[in-house]
Amino acid sequence: MANPKAKMSKSRRDKRRAQFNARTKPVTTVNCPNCGEPTLPHRACRHCGHYRGRAVTGKTANG
Repeated sequence: MANPKAKMSKSRRDKRRAQFNARTKPVTTVNCPNCGEPTLPHRACRHCGHYRGRAVTGKTANG
């Protein structure tokens, strides 16, 4: 029977498993409450720069 030549480290094993999850799960987006643009959850909005009701980057609502 086939046996591994050496032990596979946890990080190497997890990197392989992460590729499977990245390909199968769709990207989740939410609408920014300030400007309405779709953005990633728990991230500042790329369009207006707001996060949780505050301006966290130097961008304005006009771009």
